[in-house]
Amino acid sequence: MSVETCGKLLSRLARIRPRLLPVKIDCSYARRSFTSELKGRQQIRPLDGVKVLDLTRVLAGPFATMILGDLGAEVIKVERPGPGDDTRAWGPPFVGKESAYFLSVNRNKKSIAVNLKDPSGAKLVTELARCCDILVENYLPGKLEEMGLGYKHLSEVAPQLIYCSITGYGQTGPQSHKPGYDSIASAVSGMMHITGPEDGAPVRPGVAMTDLATGLYAQGAVMAGLLQRQKTGRGLHIDCNLLSSQVACLTHIAANYLNAGKEARRWGTAHESIVPYQGFQTKDGYLIVASGNDQQFFKVCKVLGMNDLAENSKYKTNTLRVQHRKELLHLLSERFLEESTAEWLRRFEGTGVPCGPINTIQQVFSDPQVAHNGLILEMDHPTSGRITVPGPAVRFNSFEFDKPTPPPVIGQHTVEVLRDILGYSDEVINNLLASGTVFQNAVH
Repeated sequence: MSVETCGKLLSRLARIRPRLLPVKIDCSYARRSFTSELKGRQQIRPLDGVKVLDLTRVLAGPFATMILGDLGAEVIKVERPGPGDDTRAWGPPFVGKESAYFLSVNRNKKSIAVNLKDPSGAKLVTELARCCDILVENYLPGKLEEMGLGYKHLSEVAPQLIYCSITGYGQTGPQSHKPGYDSIASAVSGMMHITGPEDGAPVRPGVAMTDLATGLYAQGAVMAGLLQRQKTGRGLHIDCNLLSSQVACLTHIAANYLNAGKEARRWGTAHESIVPYQGFQTKDGYLIVASGNDQQFFKVCKVLGMNDLAENSKYKTNTLRVQHRKELLHLLSERFLEESTAEWLRRFEGTGVPCGPINTIQQVFSDPQVAHNGLILEMDHPTSGRITVPGPAVRFNSFEFDKPTPPPVIGQHTVEVLRDILGYSDEVINNLLASGTVFQNAVH
């Protein structure tokens, strides 16, 4: 082997070595690569062994970190002593002392209460960052930098860290200094403009979809960050924000304007380009019928006993039906009012026409398919007793979501984390407790 070849091999080994070996840091050995050490174990989850430092509150961030926890990550939720996460107080309804809102997005997490404004608290979080694989935060740009917890500083002391920032508008730009709120981002992004009744005012979606979409983007970006770290041996910074998430989700609505200059409008439950494709009121509720092609429209007419409409030259094609939308929908709407939702569903069964009821939330969780999909998740909470929340949306054939841990009470795991992860002595922990830098709940 030539000297040149040996040099290349040694250079290559030097580059990949950090990915293959554990890296020594102050708190413990933190493994920077996915290894085969878990092989042979049953119920291995994708993120087993991965630690997440969660500095988020409210919805987008906690939703993202909850999904990471569902996938096996150890999530350490850092909260301010006293009130903790804002959503703990967002009620009623409350289950015991915890809001249902908080309980819905904070399972599979450990809570530590730390005063980040105290230099000792910031130092503690820095040490935790050295032990973790991922940090997720949703502070205003620059706020964590003031505490010495920004990406620039932490990447120097914890180069392995995948640091994900969630903001309203991004880390830079003319609006980056503004706080992010779902309703504001929904309005600014155009989402609210296209949501609501055809002849009515803009409407906020019934759930905070901009926050939730951002949480999903953040979770996916973090997973990609883990793979990127496998290739480079180093962490990275991820910039997620509400505005970008929602504008990206405009998809074809955005493309219609960008390519054809077509401004969007509100359509209620209807579809701009397909008729009939919308909700109809029945004798006792509402039904959605999605007739996506001419054959399905003819079947709708047959079910309704209105074959004359199928034969009418004005409704022969979807293009013609869109042109004569109001007249056709008036006729269909009057017919749907004559029977109950259940009766229409019975008649449409087996026809190949997509349709479904517009369910109340009570009806959603009475649906046998919802129960079958594991979307009703029960847990025993330490202070609230038996609680029920929506379960994970995605299932894997290699493991079960069978033993979730309930959302924590504030500061439930402070001493545990300081002792077991950072290796603090009882004396150090007691001093931090006495000074108010940290707080430990009576529940632990």
